[in-house]
Amino acid sequence: MIDELGGPLTYNHYPVGWAHAMDTPMQWTKQIASHLGGTRNGMVISWAARVKDKGGLRTQFCHVIDIVPTIYEAAGITPPDMLDGVKQKPLDGTSLVYTFYNATAPTRHGTQYFEMLGNRAIYKHGWMASTTPLRLPWVTSGYEPNPDDFKWELYNIDDDFSQASNLAAKNPDKLRELQDAFDVEARKFNVYPLDSSFASRVDPAIRPSLTRGRSEFVYYPGMIRIPEGSAPDVKNKSWTIAAEVAIPRGGANGVLATIGGRFGGWALLVMDGKPIFAYAFSNQPDHKFRVASDQRLPVGNHIVRVKFDYDGGGIGKGAAATLLVDEKQVSQGRFHRRYLLASHWTKHLTLDRILEHLC
Repeated sequence: MIDELGGPLTYNHYPVGWAHAMDTPMQWTKQIASHLGGTRNGMVISWAARVKDKGGLRTQFCHVIDIVPTIYEAAGITPPDMLDGVKQKPLDGTSLVYTFYNATAPTRHGTQYFEMLGNRAIYKHGWMASTTPLRLPWVTSGYEPNPDDFKWELYNIDDDFSQASNLAAKNPDKLRELQDAFDVEARKFNVYPLDSSFASRVDPAIRPSLTRGRSEFVYYPGMIRIPEGSAPDVKNKSWTIAAEVAIPRGGANGVLATIGGRFGGWALLVMDGKPIFAYAFSNQPDHKFRVASDQRLPVGNHIVRVKFDYDGGGIGKGAAATLLVDEKQVSQGRFHRRYLLASHWTKHLTLDRILEHLC
């Protein structure tokens, strides 16, 4: 779909190759907290009244936690020890104001840990120890490596900013020093226990929920954009949904219920006066399915129902869908793949796009 990239018909995450290319010459990409390709970003600070070195560069190590202390110092504010009767935790960052007036000032942020999804690293005075990722960031399910199995790499980023030369074998004592430093920081900032999971941790079933234990839900016209954690969980299981409709003279069209969007999800709708259940595993043409009636809904009150019968046996299996009008079957079909709905899909709910592109 290369000619569609960047347009409305593609899900606009970078393809893998472009993600790597834009991180050049650093290693790895987003999600990989252990390497600078996943964490390093440029920053611009502009303060015309105080910073006179317009266009100047600074190379001192800094971290996002340094921004708040920088603003406090620049504004001449001492953060309170108590706020509304609650004792405040101390700020762990280092103000960057010292770099404003001295481009070559020694780095004051001497140690910083990194960790995400089991990928971890520690920076300490120009050196950086990084674990080797065991799960590729674009492999989102099916593999959750043991964090104890990650190997460690070692870099002197004062001389090797892109982490091109792994010195772990040549300098095992320095590596051990940094590993010990990571352990200290991890215990201090509650990094443990390490968790390398990805897909399983975004499952709404493990989050606080207003719907846990419920098996029946009633919704009324005008209720839209319901958060996934407050909606029925229909992933990898059988379910049914029914809508009460009143068809006026001249017929009616519209979406009755939907979850997801152009890049994955389902919709129960009436188009050209006919009830349709549309289902998409992804936005690729061979990943779209539907069952539809060949008869228009007559004038009057009706119940349009879909029964979704999941094959079972794990995640992402097939299913059969039966479309009924007034409890009489009007169509049936099979879906060969079951989509694992990611929570971010529900944020892109657009009924007109469901109608236009899934059907």
